[in-house]
Amino acid sequence: MWITRGTLTAHLVASIAFAAAAVGAAQGAEEPPTPTAAEVWNYLERANYQKNWQFWPGKDALYKGQEPHGMLLTTYVNALALEALRSKAAAMPTGAVIVKENYSPDEELAAVTVMYKAPNGYSSEHNDWFWLKRLPNGEVEASGKVAGCQDCHGASKKRDYLLTPLPDE
Repeated sequence: MWITRGTLTAHLVASIAFAAAAVGAAQGAEEPPTPTAAEVWNYLERANYQKNWQFWPGKDALYKGQEPHGMLLTTYVNALALEALRSKAAAMPTGAVIVKENYSPDEELAAVTVMYKAPNGYSSEHNDWFWLKRLPNGEVEASGKVAGCQDCHGASKKRDYLLTPLPDE
């Protein structure tokens, strides 16, 4: 079977484009999702956040937490959120995602809570944060403009609603 130079070039270009798209998606570089529970969760699954994202700076898996999130936590951040944290940005950029896995003392997953910085205008009075709480069975317990999340995290408006400190804070 003969392969022409043009065919080989076309296959090579397509392979590189596919690989670049896969890496971008894994690092959270794709378009921000529509702020709905289903779209945000699909985004997290496509990104394979547990494998491809970093932990919150200075934290490891199953660090000590507190209510309402759980006694043990694992927090992941996408590339946009990580860069904003490392650069000490005043606010997270659109598309930043923070995923907090909430565990019981016996290390059983109790819920996954998500903060997603939605496009400007989604919830201007609360810095455009979309909130999601998903149970291990897939049931969405809360999503959207969740008053309890807004109220609690609102105590940290100066830090763009972020409560978890960075290592040097």
